[in-house]
Amino acid sequence: MQVFAILPAAGLGTRMAGPQPKQFLSLDGVPILIHSLRAFAAVSRVTSIVVAVRKPEIERVQAQINENGFASQVRVVEGGDNRQESVANALAAIEAAPDDIVLVHDAVRPLIDSATIERTIDAVAQHGAAIVGLPAIDTIKQVERTAHGALVVSTIPREFIVQAQTPQGFRFGLLQSSFAEATADGFVGTDEASVVERAGHPVAVVPGSHVNLKITQPGDLELAEFYLHQRAR
Repeated sequence: MQVFAILPAAGLGTRMAGPQPKQFLSLDGVPILIHSLRAFAAVSRVTSIVVAVRKPEIERVQAQINENGFASQVRVVEGGDNRQESVANALAAIEAAPDDIVLVHDAVRPLIDSATIERTIDAVAQHGAAIVGLPAIDTIKQVERTAHGALVVSTIPREFIVQAQTPQGFRFGLLQSSFAEATADGFVGTDEASVVERAGHPVAVVPGSHVNLKITQPGDLELAEFYLHQRAR
């Protein structure tokens, strides 16, 4: 059984309000994307990695991969206009059997650890589909949007809620067929799991961590630096 990792990294990262996409920002002197790639390259069960970036960034990313010494493990492909298209392009570049495993990971979650990656692989092997998720801590309210703001409709019990993280893993054949069905119907999901859920397949949850944060705002970068230095101690 082979294990492939896909890192969609074609987003523009507009919430960071910086001169370049957030996946290329420096974290402790190293691009965020390279931190994420290193994490998967360090897991021996991961056969190969595909990273999807915007066409103008392909040359730069390939150079960074070469400089970091894992060119033999990583392939760069052109991303799409949204996450789903980028993942679909990466899937098309993979030669895999239906039972092989594909992990999809946010390029801007640079602090993913090997143990969580390993647990996700194990969960996919058992269930066919699994995501990393974090239990909700705050009280969750369902709201109705109105012209005057949001109005609470109900309170959702926290035990029924998890905050989805990545990696999200699936059998290759399941993810491929779910994507094909979504494309045919014009459906665009918020993540890979939503596409697989729509196809009627259950998705297991692997415990996540607050350290596995997604860098989306300037303060997140400072927090990631803190966690990275704590890990190095």
